[in-house]
Formats: sequence, C-alpha cells, structure tokens
Amino acid sequence: MTTATQTLWKIDPTHSEVQFKVKHLVISTVTGSFNSYNGQIEAKGDDFENAKANFTADINSISTNNEDRDQHLKSDDFFNAKEYPQLKFESTGFEKVGEGEYKVTGDLTIRDVTKRIGLNVVHGGTVTDQYGQTKAGFEVEGTINRKEFGLTWSAVTEAGNVVVGDKIKLQLNVQFIKN
Repeated sequence: MTTATQTLWKIDPTHSEVQFKVKHLVISTVTGSFNSYNGQIEAKGDDFENAKANFTADINSISTNNEDRDQHLKSDDFFNAKEYPQLKFESTGFEKVGEGEYKVTGDLTIRDVTKRIGLNVVHGGTVTDQYGQTKAGFEVEGTINRKEFGLTWSAVTEAGNVVVGDKIKLQLNVQFIKN
C-alpha cells in the first residue's frame, strides 16, 4: 500500500482576490479587500480532502476605496494594525461534502482574539497553464461577527440607523500554484 506524498500549494496573489462585505447604515454594502496576503494548502497528492490550509493578511493593506475609512479600520477602533499587523487563519478540518465542495473549519485570529469558524469552499478545478504550472482555483465564503473579534466600534445616526453592521461576509477567489 502506497501513501500519497504531501503536495504544497501556494497562493498566487496576481490571480486572487480577498474581499469582505459589511452593511453600512443597514441599507447598503461596503466592499473591502486586503491587497497583501499569503496562504498555502498542504494536501495528499491532488485531492484536497483532509488538507491543511493557512492564510495571513496584512492589515495595513486593507482597502475600501476610501482613505479616511481605511485609516479608521487600521486604528484601535477596529483592527489596531500597529499592535496586530496581521489576521491569521489556520484550518483544523478540510472535509469533502460534495463533488468539488468542502467544509473547512479553522481558527481565525483577529487582533488578539482567536475563534473557530466555518467556511464553504468550492474547488473550481485544477489545470496546467501554458508555462507548465499546475494551478487550482477555489471560491471561499463565510460569515463572521466582527464584535466577537474585538472590532466593537459602533455608532448610530440621529435617525437611529447603525453605521456599521456586525456581520462580515468573507469572499475569497483564490488560485494556488502547485510547488
């Protein structure tokens, strides 16, 4: 009986997007992204079941297309980028739940708070590009409550509308290169 060797896949930032969405004033959605991040998956062969994944994003790379808002997010009201320069995710489970579909659980650390979260992952496929590199694409989605991670800043308008929603939708479209 032979066991498959471990395969290391590293994130390809030029073909990936790491975004989040949050309600603003309850009526609209603000989309933000991280522009500097790293991630890798360690899997047995080309099958991702029971793989190990980890991911980090640099807080100072946050962008919501509004410099004042970005600076506020980097401040101690939210992420406190000076003291906690990265958010981190490390998987604890990578379970196949359907054809090309996985449920990934893991520990997300924001600021100094670590919580177990669940993510839905769709493997879009694996191909070899024109340079002979093997690449795998994934869509990752999940929802967290920002207040559980110490991002508790809140404000209410004169009309009684909450300025920033508590639920944060995570949306990652990521491509990995087989090493």
